[in-house]
Amino acid sequence: METVLVTGASRGIGREIVRLFANNGYNVAFTYLNSTDMANELAEITGAFPIRADSTNACECISAVKATVERFGRIDVLVNNAAISDFSLFTDISLERWNEIIGINLTSAFVYSRECVKDMLKRKRGSIINITSIWGIVGASCEVAYSTAKAGIIGMTKALAKELGPSGIRVNAVAPGVINTDMNKRIPSEDMDALREDTPLMRIGEPSEIARCVEFLASDASSFITGDVLNASGGFIV
Repeated sequence: METVLVTGASRGIGREIVRLFANNGYNVAFTYLNSTDMANELAEITGAFPIRADSTNACECISAVKATVERFGRIDVLVNNAAISDFSLFTDISLERWNEIIGINLTSAFVYSRECVKDMLKRKRGSIINITSIWGIVGASCEVAYSTAKAGIIGMTKALAKELGPSGIRVNAVAPGVINTDMNKRIPSEDMDALREDTPLMRIGEPSEIARCVEFLASDASSFITGDVLNASGGFIV
């Protein structure tokens, strides 16, 4: 039985990824920070292993990887999903806030990947799937820090895929469009309506649809795919 570690998974897209992988027979571990009740509920429903870890703290990220390996023996699939967004004018972003957004969205993916790759290299197999965003491709006004971090995820995905490919390790990313998550509930309704109208499928995506993209990239059905960024935006980017 293969093992997957999903970061930042108590809510939204991460939660659906945990549910799908658990339903498909994986051993599943996931990290969370503040949503303890939701994490415990998810663990009870799915049988997944919850790990409290602050994605801005490298030591806690490393400990989460070790806890997963201790519980299940190895990590076959890593899903770097932990993220926060920020809606601010560029001139209003403090250095502390900038570092926090980059830390959670980008640096944590580096730390988790580095730790998981150590064992994957020994076994010459494994899959890393990074959750980026369409804003990492085209950029978003008033989301400069978030867009920067997500663009960094794309660069890391492509470069790491080239480096790890000869060792049988695949690295891919999913770039969701506008998805029905708590993160996007802060967007005013008129702005959401405009985003919906700009999406050729004329609707907002669901977390379960992104989870299915992740599961595909983790499965043998995508065994000859690496370094790819799967555009799951309903046609927002064509």
